[in-house]
Amino acid sequence: MYTGRTEKPCCLCGHPETAHWIEIPPRTIQLLKHADPIAWRDIEGSVSLYFCRDDWETVRDLVLETGMSPLPRCNAGRASFVLREDFEAFVNANRSEPDQRPIERDAVRDAEDVLERHHAGDPLVEERDLVEARIVTWALADLGSPAVADD
Repeated sequence: MYTGRTEKPCCLCGHPETAHWIEIPPRTIQLLKHADPIAWRDIEGSVSLYFCRDDWETVRDLVLETGMSPLPRCNAGRASFVLREDFEAFVNANRSEPDQRPIERDAVRDAEDVLERHHAGDPLVEERDLVEARIVTWALADLGSPAVADD
C-alpha cells in the first residue's frame, strides 16, 4: 500500500539529508522553479520546503543579510505537499476549488507576529521562524494578496 512520499530532499540541491524546513502557503509554489505543471489550487494544506545544512546557511544569509528570497531557486519537484484526489475523473462531476484563504491568513498572521516580536527585540524569536516569516511575506507581496482578505 502506498502511504505517501517519505523522502524530504533539499529543495535546492536534492541532498537526502535535511536539517531545516519552512512552510509556505500553496499559492506561493508558483514562485518555485519548475512549478508550472503543478495545479497549486489543488494543494491541500501548506507546502514544506526542506534544506540541507549547507544550503540552509546560504538561505539564511540570502534572507537575513541580503534581503532576497530563495524561492526562485527552489525546485518545486522537491517540495512536500498534498494534492487533492481527482474524484472528478472517477465520478464525472465537478468539485469547487479548495478555499486556501484560511491557510494564507494563518501564514500571514504568524509571519507578522514573528516580525513584530523580532522588531521588538524578543530574544525568543528563532532564526528559522524569522527566515520563514520574511519569505512568506515577500512571496505573498510578489503575488498580491487578495486571498487573505477576511470573509
